[in-house]
Amino acid sequence: MAKAVAVVSALCFLALASLAHAQEAFTVKGRVYCDPCRVEFQTSLSKSIEGAEVELQCRVRENGTVTVSQKATTDANGNYELSAQGDHEEEICEVVSVSSPSQECNVPFGENKARVLLTQNNGVQGTDRYANALGYKTAEANPDCKAILQEMGYIPDEDQI
Repeated sequence: MAKAVAVVSALCFLALASLAHAQEAFTVKGRVYCDPCRVEFQTSLSKSIEGAEVELQCRVRENGTVTVSQKATTDANGNYELSAQGDHEEEICEVVSVSSPSQECNVPFGENKARVLLTQNNGVQGTDRYANALGYKTAEANPDCKAILQEMGYIPDEDQI
């Protein structure tokens, strides 16, 4: 009888633990920046974009049904935070750049989204998740970009050619 009570107690504990796990909230953090060099990665000339809008969407892999849709606006440092309830292991979750308030920096990157894994079943501890930075480009490249890109090794120096 004592063994049966122990087994039933253990099963109840596991059921409650899995229920609590499913109700966990994840916090998705990221940044939106302006790329004045039009290279779609951050350089020393990159600036944060305040007031940019982003959206977190999770959708079912099989049929594309959206299960989470949360919007956020970036702060003065270009940072945002979004929240998603529950575990989304079987879903595709992405943060998508929606809009930039900057008149001089509003050309979206070609692939302007960042995938995030919102599950505890991936080896990552805690509930904070960090998305890759999203960005916008200026219409024309800043003339100072050539020197910056040469320093970074992306463009050979004139004397190396």
